[in-house]
This record gives sequence, structure tokens and C-alpha cells, in this order.
Amino acid sequence: MRTFDAIALILVVIGAINWGLIGFFRYDLVASIFGDFSGLTRTIYALVGIAGLYAISFFGRDREPRETK
Repeated sequence: MRTFDAIALILVVIGAINWGLIGFFRYDLVASIFGDFSGLTRTIYALVGIAGLYAISFFGRDREPRETK
């Protein structure tokens, strides 16, 4: 599950950077790279959204390492 968490976190960071660019400079990096609402752009937006929803679960997780016996 650690790999899935890392992928989700990377996608959330990409989304945050993109929203920051939109908010500060009115520049949509994802649309600039992959085309304005092309199929690939919409897929990336959907994956970032799903990753954001999944990242909500990070708040409820135990952050202390468990001891193995």
C-alpha cells in the first residue's frame, strides 16, 4: 500500500502546483502540456481528483511505527 500512497501523494502535489499556478498566474500547466480539455487532460484531472479523495484517508491513519514481535 505504500506505493499507492506515494503515487496518490505525487498526484495531489501535481494538482496543488497546478491550482497554485492557476490562482496566481492564470496559467493551467496541465492543459498547456496535454491540450485544452483533451482526453488525456481530462484523465489527468480525474486521477488527481481521485488521489485527493484518497489522500483524505491519510488523516485517519496511525503515524507511529508499529513494533514487530
